[in-house]
Amino acid sequence: MAQAETIGDNAYRRIRSDIIFGRIAPSQKLRLDRLRETYGASVSTLREILNRLTSEGLVVAEGQRGFEAAPVSVHNLREIAALRLLLEGFALEQSFAAGDVEWEGRVVSAHHKLAALEQRMRDGDMSQTELWKRYDWEFHQALISACGSKVLTDTHAAVFDKYLRYQMIALSFRGDIAAREHQVMLNAALARDAATAKQTLERHVSGGVEHALATGTIK
Repeated sequence: MAQAETIGDNAYRRIRSDIIFGRIAPSQKLRLDRLRETYGASVSTLREILNRLTSEGLVVAEGQRGFEAAPVSVHNLREIAALRLLLEGFALEQSFAAGDVEWEGRVVSAHHKLAALEQRMRDGDMSQTELWKRYDWEFHQALISACGSKVLTDTHAAVFDKYLRYQMIALSFRGDIAAREHQVMLNAALARDAATAKQTLERHVSGGVEHALATGTIK
């Protein structure tokens, strides 16, 4: 039983990651026989996984026709970005007010990794885009990690993953601009300046949306 659960959990994480990081394309049909070969889980387990991902908004159930990866659209991206701003802005205020020295350490450490990888990308090395987005997630998660609400951080993480998916589909990297915004947010965190952090976050997210749309990959 434990082995079956481990296989199912592993397949869930892999399929979810493949959707978010664009290895499974938007609107791609998710045929159970092919998924079984790729992820090594039984058909019944895969159905459970796909239903779970449907509830998360990453997969669409097509009735008797099966499943497909959720489509993307300009409208959906803007909605996700607005929801991210709402959640993250509120969580920032709570986290900045409650954060202690250990929280500061998490924020500084997460920023250090992100800034180092952003510099490599600005120097022309685009070979680790998935790691870049993982570090990006870790930094923003660290900023809100002292907010005191697991429900809030879990909800934010789910919305952030959907936003991240769009960035990976568009391969949207804004170089110096994004790096400077991350630095400003780090400085604001250490100074407990929630107003500056929220203003910068709004520019950061809205700029990311417009940059992703400018690639023409999202219709």
